[in-house]
Amino acid sequence: MRIGLVSPYSFDVPGGVQLHVRDLATYLLAEGHEVSVLAPSDGDDAGAPYVTSAGGAMPIRYNGSVARLAFGPVAASRTARWVERGDFDVLHVHEPMTPSVSLLALRTYDGPVVATFHTSIERSRALQLAQPFLRPALEKITGRIAVSRAARDTVARHLGGDAALVPNGVYVDRFATARPEVRWKAGGERPTIAFLGRMGEPRKGLRVLLDAVPLIARAHPGVRVLVAGPGDVAAARREVPASAEGHVEFLGLLSDGEKASLLASCDAYVAPNTGGESFGIILIEAMSAGAPVVASDLEAFARVLDDGRCGVLFDTGDAAALAHAVTGVLADRGARDALSRAGRERARLYDWSAVGQQVVSAYETVRSSHAAAAAVAGRRS
Repeated sequence: MRIGLVSPYSFDVPGGVQLHVRDLATYLLAEGHEVSVLAPSDGDDAGAPYVTSAGGAMPIRYNGSVARLAFGPVAASRTARWVERGDFDVLHVHEPMTPSVSLLALRTYDGPVVATFHTSIERSRALQLAQPFLRPALEKITGRIAVSRAARDTVARHLGGDAALVPNGVYVDRFATARPEVRWKAGGERPTIAFLGRMGEPRKGLRVLLDAVPLIARAHPGVRVLVAGPGDVAAARREVPASAEGHVEFLGLLSDGEKASLLASCDAYVAPNTGGESFGIILIEAMSAGAPVVASDLEAFARVLDDGRCGVLFDTGDAAALAHAVTGVLADRGARDALSRAGRERARLYDWSAVGQQVVSAYETVRSSHAAAAAVAGRRS
């Protein structure tokens, strides 16, 4: 099949949707399909031969985060040319309700369309007001996918109807075979806790973790908290409590290989997110690497962790509860090993070898239904 994939978010910065689109493209290419990806990018070279830039992106506050989106005459023109040249059998747009190139591609393309919804959005006045503008494009969607129940609830709430539940995918072996780094794995009396996320985004919960560090250090005086991800490191350092200084190390933005090594090296991975999460792909990556996971008890995280059987959950936003959970994991080697084994086993459910087949099945279904509808329309005419 000739497949067009569209990411609404800029490929110049890391993010869950961008990672999903990139990995899906890799899977489809390996399966012998022809794949082209359209995404915002500040340069004409979007980082891979199969990626086309839709033009520069602008930072816009969206759903509690800052998203880099592209919308306007330049993006519309590039999107139209990409669609025309692609001659796709299936168009697969991601986050079609986001004001970016996914919506532009929908308005341009006439053919079988699959849309994947990643985000959990509560009642939104802005989306309600935008419905008259969005609906003509959204009605072109032939098949819907939601990566989680929270995302599926968003579809029902704002669009009506249902969506097939197909989770995000992870190349599990990339993390399962990662080698620990000595600089991140001191062991013994110097256990390491890892955090990965955008440092300046409050809902990622870094501040909750930093507030918990002094409490963790009382029980584990040598603990090291390794913070990685994009953002203003100087501003993040100012958030570190005085009693936590010396325990927190900022690593900045890591490569994919470094991220996998960090997860394979830590004694616990902490996800202190405070809301707005519909899945939790970083949890799958951590479990794949064998890291015991401690996470806030958001519904999406609880589902990934099998309601606490494959990780430890704590009350969202509660630094003391986070500290208690982490302290318990660090103090019990047997519990850490059990969580590591359970996490590795559960992560296999999300491997692209399984998830990718479900996505391709969705493509085949929408192609068949679109062909049948076209045949009916032809007979009527």
